[in-house]
Amino acid sequence: MSDSAPAPPPSLSRLAIDRSTIRPRQRRPFWKRWWFWLLLAVALVLLAGFVRGRSAAIPVDFATVAAAYPSASVAVLNATGRVVAQRRASVSSKGTGRLEWLGVQEGQMVKEGEIIARLENRDVAATREQAAAQVQAARANLAQGVAELADAQAALKRTEDLAKQNFISGSALDTAEARYNKARAQIDTLKAQIGVAEANLRAAGVSYDQTLIRAPFTGIVLTKSANVGDIVTPFSAAAGTTGAVVTMADMETLEVEADVSEASISKIAPNQPAEIQLDAFPELRLLGEVSRVVPTVDRSKATLLVKVKFDERDPRVLPDMSTKVSFLARPLTAAERAPVPAVRPDAVVKRDGADVVFVVEADSTVKPVPVKVGPKVGDLVRIEGLAAGTRVVGNPPERLAAGARVEAAKK
Repeated sequence: MSDSAPAPPPSLSRLAIDRSTIRPRQRRPFWKRWWFWLLLAVALVLLAGFVRGRSAAIPVDFATVAAAYPSASVAVLNATGRVVAQRRASVSSKGTGRLEWLGVQEGQMVKEGEIIARLENRDVAATREQAAAQVQAARANLAQGVAELADAQAALKRTEDLAKQNFISGSALDTAEARYNKARAQIDTLKAQIGVAEANLRAAGVSYDQTLIRAPFTGIVLTKSANVGDIVTPFSAAAGTTGAVVTMADMETLEVEADVSEASISKIAPNQPAEIQLDAFPELRLLGEVSRVVPTVDRSKATLLVKVKFDERDPRVLPDMSTKVSFLARPLTAAERAPVPAVRPDAVVKRDGADVVFVVEADSTVKPVPVKVGPKVGDLVRIEGLAAGTRVVGNPPERLAAGARVEAAKK
């Protein structure tokens, strides 16, 4: 057992933790935390959806600014019709023969009486020449008969002088008188023979003229129905024959035949003004006037035929062209005949108290354009500020604004 004293107990201060030796833990930056990237991804998805929603094309109904005519507001009735020639003929020959010459083509203008075709006529020409020769022979015989009459008259005078002096017998005087009377009667016979020969010449001339096909009036050749070498006959029932050589029309007699429902015929009156539009030339509108109403009802269609004459003419108008006829309540003024820009009424909307139309740009974005609204033109409304042919939005939605992209709505 040791004699040393026991050790004293340890001090409480020595039991304390020395924090000066502990290294503080550093915080990681927030962009290195997983929750930051999760929040960023969610934000990007939401932003992309928002941007895509803002840039998506809005489905709309497209319309076009049309060139409308104010006459539509004056029309009381519209009808369809067709251009016809009041004077039209299928030209043929009265005689029968082979077509030897054809001197016209489709669309050619011909004058009245102009020879447009000829049949083979050498035999008819020979007959005409023979008749002409007979006329010459008859006239020569008449000249000879006149000479014989003069000689008989002179002989009768000499015989009468000699008979007065009793130098000849009475029988000689009778013979001279008989010769004179016979020569005078022969003159009448020869004149009659000349008449017969001239009549034969005229008949031969008519037969020859029938082989020449002439234009019955001044007009234009519409169709050609025969060619050189075809057999032409007035009655084309035989196989291999044709009746008409050409068909022609007088372009000065063109008019429009329109079918009007019998329920609407009360709106039509003679001399009523009308406007004629050709389907082939929509920009061509010609003034017309109701010529007459044919007093016959088509029972199958319940329509009457109304004929409209042209007050204005144009060389582009041809027979059988389709037309639209507007029967007017009054004559048109010069200003009402010019086209004006017009659009569907639902294309004009109010924005900030002004009338605007949304114009579709080349990149499919829209731009609001202020316009001045005028009176209605048929089913359209007249506007000022846009040209005809401009593409616009019909019935634009409230959310449509400047710069928005649009696309055609699916139907």
